[in-house]
Formats: sequence, C-alpha cells, structure tokens
Amino acid sequence: MSEMLLQDKVAVVTGGGNGIGREICKLFGQLGAKVVVNDLGVDVHGSGGSTSIAEAVVKEIQDIGGTAVANTNSVATPEGGESIVQTALDHYGKLDIVVHVAGILRDRMLFNMTIDEWDAVISVHLRGAFCVVRPAAALMRAQKGGRIICFSSGSAAGNTGQANYSAAKAGILGLVRTGARDLAKYGVTVNAIWPSAATRMTATVPEAAATLRAERGIRRTTGARPQIRDPKHVASMVAYLASDLASNITGQTFAIGGERLALISNPAPVREVYCPGGWTMDKMVELFPQTLGSMELYM
Repeated sequence: MSEMLLQDKVAVVTGGGNGIGREICKLFGQLGAKVVVNDLGVDVHGSGGSTSIAEAVVKEIQDIGGTAVANTNSVATPEGGESIVQTALDHYGKLDIVVHVAGILRDRMLFNMTIDEWDAVISVHLRGAFCVVRPAAALMRAQKGGRIICFSSGSAAGNTGQANYSAAKAGILGLVRTGARDLAKYGVTVNAIWPSAATRMTATVPEAAATLRAERGIRRTTGARPQIRDPKHVASMVAYLASDLASNITGQTFAIGGERLALISNPAPVREVYCPGGWTMDKMVELFPQTLGSMELYM
C-alpha cells in the first residue's frame, strides 16, 4: 500500500546528510519522490563543511533507482533558503514538500552560555526554519497545495543545559502553529515532529547530563524493554505527513521514535481562576495561594 506513496512529488530536506534527515531522504526516494538533499556537511557543533555529505546521500538514493540532487547552501540566511527552494524548481520544476531537519548543538548551562552559542543554535534551527519555510510557503500558497514539516524536540518543554536549543525548538512550534493557520485555506499543511532516535547529536550528550535528563522525564523507557533507536522509524511518520493521506492534518506535533508514536497537545490552560472586578495586588495575595498556588508548580 505504501509503495510509491510520494510518486512524482518533489521534496526538499534540510540537514539531509546524516541521521534522521538522511533516513527521510532515502525513504522519500524509495517512495517515488524527487529529493533535494540539503546539507552543509558540518559537524554537530556547526564547524567545518563538506559537499561530500549531501552528495553521498544523493548517490544512495540513485543507487536504489531514485532521483535526487545535492544542495549545500546554509539554511540560516534568506539567500540560502531561497536557493534551496530554487534548486527544486530548477531541477524538477516544482516543490511539493519541505522538511526542515537541519540543526546543531552548543549545549551549556544557562549561566555559562555565551551569546555566540545562543546565536549559532537559534540561527540554524529557528531562523533556518523561517528562511526555508517562508519562500516555500509563498510558492505553495500560489500553487494551492503543499506539505511543510519542521523538526522540533521534546526539549521544547525545557531541558537541562539546552537553553538555546530548547528556545529554538519551542519557537519552531509557534512557527508551525501560525503557519498552519496562515496556509490552511490554500491547501498547505504545516506540522511538527518531536523525534527520538540514536544520532550523532544524541551521542554528544554526556552521561551525567543524560542521567539528569532521564530523571526529569525527558527520556523514558518502558520497564526493562529496550528502546528502539533507529532513525528510520522517525522517517515513516514524516513520509506519512508528506503524503496526500495527511491532507486533513495541520498545526499538529507528533512525537515519534521506535515503537512510540504520540500526538502532543498544544498549549492550553491547566486550571483557571476568575476574580470579579479584576485582579488587584490584594486579591492576588489573598486568592492565589488557595487556588493556582495550591498546585505543584515546581518542575
């Protein structure tokens, strides 16, 4: 049933040279899509660069009979984002799908984080999402159809030592929800993914930090059952959202990894309290402790 699900679709995948992005590109190729593999070829911290990374994935797709082309422009500039979209138009004449996976890490505790570490991560993840999605959205609006899928993270809910990454990933959720509203009447869907997989990014997390995050519920296991961490399982959800089968799904966030698939709730009030006449300082001091203040409010 899934064979050639993306037949003749044209897809752009940023960060397509490694890990989850690479698996998405390969699966898209297997399902019949023509793929623009975008990757700067940098390391996990954003240093270096090589055209061979994206080109290697292109060859993998071609070796299985698929169609692909490499792009090595940066997602972090408007010119780079437009060039990535233009590559699809120049080679294949259209663009149906955009998947923004590209990202780097510069983990550090908030009180030690530098402005350069903050800016670097925000630029690739959040600014990069906008720089690629904006020109794609304009094109898809005009053609009245398309799929946009951006990678967020469970870290959007907050994560030790990742103020920059968490803020970027939370920002992407705001971009996705607003994009879904802006583009719904044009037949364009916009969704987000919270992935869980073993990649070179997760491999950089020190053991002590990983233990602390696990204690805070960031990563969970199911009893003694081993986790399945292959990135290819994440790619399956992305391909589904990219297909015509998902035309009625937009503005949503899906957590996917191994055996687990979850729909993540959008922000909503946990509990509400109303004060007749409006909240004064005296009423806040009087009523807050016995209402919202009586809840467990420590993370």
